[in-house]
Amino acid sequence: MTADLLSLGTAAAALLGVLGMILLAARLLRGLPRLRAGAGRTTAHLRITDTLALDPRRRLHRLECDGHAILILTGGTTDIMVPIGHRE
Repeated sequence: MTADLLSLGTAAAALLGVLGMILLAARLLRGLPRLRAGAGRTTAHLRITDTLALDPRRRLHRLECDGHAILILTGGTTDIMVPIGHRE
């Protein structure tokens, strides 16, 4: 009986210790400055300009990357990328 209470007490102490470490890590991370993707950049180099659902699985995406237009077909057995031109 004493061994069971000791095991239960050890398990409860371990659980409280882990929860305490999680709360401490959350508090420390909350104090760090947030890192944003693209912080400091004035223009995006890659952007999705249009998306068309062809069927429940496949999508056709039109992207622009540094002035170049690209079509990407996703959702099939393979993804296909086709460059379609340069935007002036």
